Amino acid sequence: MTESKSPRRRSLLKGAAAAAGAVAAPLAYAQAAPVSFRFQSTWPAKDIFHEYANDFAKKVNDMAGGRLKIEVLPSGAVVPAFQLLEAVNKGTLDGGHGVLAYHYGKNSALAIWGSGPAYGLDSNMVLSWHYYGGGKALLEEIYKSINMDVVSFLYGPMTVQPLGWFKKPVAKVEDLKGLKYRTVGLAVDIFTEMGAAVNPLPGGEIVPALDRGLIDAAEFNNASSDRVLGFPDVVKNCMLQSWHQSGEQFEVLFNKAKYTALPQELKSIIDYAVQAASADMSWKHADRNAKDYEEMKKQGIKFYKTPDAVLRAQLAAWDKTVAKKAAENPLFKKVMDSQRAFAQRTGQWHNDYTIDFKMAYNHYFAKKT
Repeated sequence: MTESKSPRRRSLLKGAAAAAGAVAAPLAYAQAAPVSFRFQSTWPAKDIFHEYANDFAKKVNDMAGGRLKIEVLPSGAVVPAFQLLEAVNKGTLDGGHGVLAYHYGKNSALAIWGSGPAYGLDSNMVLSWHYYGGGKALLEEIYKSINMDVVSFLYGPMTVQPLGWFKKPVAKVEDLKGLKYRTVGLAVDIFTEMGAAVNPLPGGEIVPALDRGLIDAAEFNNASSDRVLGFPDVVKNCMLQSWHQSGEQFEVLFNKAKYTALPQELKSIIDYAVQAASADMSWKHADRNAKDYEEMKKQGIKFYKTPDAVLRAQLAAWDKTVAKKAAENPLFKKVMDSQRAFAQRTGQWHNDYTIDFKMAYNHYFAKKT
């Protein structure tokens, strides 16, 4: 006869089985096949923006410990820059790195995150509005309205973008009239309102177009990108300061089905990698842009401050542009109303508390006369 197991023995066996299960679960998870995501940026491989895309991917890859690997391809490797959103939505790409203004053709409201004066918010404050003032929910609503099944993360506050590169310095508003000029997003409408003939070329096509005389002037983004793309080789005058894109940021996109299928810990890694990349990007941006700015001065590039009359004309053109867009597109108005309310609430605090850092800079570095 087989001896029956005592209650104590049965309890010990159950405990051992449970312990074995607890050990087996992590082992099974660790042995699961790693997930690979193929990304594409909207930037040429040599651009610092593509470097930022790789920086983000590296943070995810390092933290994921082999469970998730993001490979980033340069603009045009799979689709042209302006087709990134569609490709991620369809699953042709698992994700991408770009800016919302590049999706302007899908819904004009998408450009609000990067174009115009944002009621006086700088790029970091625009990101604050996005994450804490209702912008994120509005962006999701817009994507749903145009049937784009994507997950979007915004990060990376950019510096104020120059008015751009010109064959002759801009001295007055009239100098823009009839000028063949490159920009993107709602800036297209701003400069059209100011009388320019606008061509929204993607980044990699701008300098060749300038060189061949297809356009007379252009803006892209910052000292490092402008230098590596070759602007100083074809044009010698750069106008600094503008309202057309004074608060832009980057977007990391994921195909929604691919993202949703990830375990929660990998989703959390992506979330925290976005936040870490945002800080890292802003620090690297300051260092590299300052160096490239000085190098371009050594090359003989002349930098000019955009006249205040041109800046005021931009604000007036922006007001006309957004009034028209808001009348045509209810979502556009909804986004503008949200951003305005946040700016009115936070802008007073920001302006009252922020000191004029130029005073201290001039105290130490300005030439004494």
